[in-house]
Amino acid sequence: MINTREIATEYRLTHWAQVMQERIQSGLSIKAFCKQVGICGNTYFYWQRRVRAAACEHLTQQDLVEKKLPGFAEVMVIEPSALPPPAETIPQLRIEISGMQIMADSAYPADKLAALLRELARPC
Repeated sequence: MINTREIATEYRLTHWAQVMQERIQSGLSIKAFCKQVGICGNTYFYWQRRVRAAACEHLTQQDLVEKKLPGFAEVMVIEPSALPPPAETIPQLRIEISGMQIMADSAYPADKLAALLRELARPC
């Protein structure tokens, strides 16, 4: 079934992305460009927010597909009493965020730690 609302939204986003590209190529300020082409400044900023949000969503989806980054990760909760005592000779990394603790030793793969930190840094 064809969703005309999605098609109309996609058309409008494409149109406003082109308008914004024209504004950039013109070298004019947003205020001067809007005045020149007869667009209300508030309308321009509204669509600028919508285009940026759509671009961010697209990039996030593209990252998940291209880089095969997980959208979520399984987390195993271990009671503190079940944890072995920390080894004194192995350098440890400890991260505390909002009452959660993440601990890793120097043998933990750097790429997995980097992927975890990227996921934690995401605003969503």
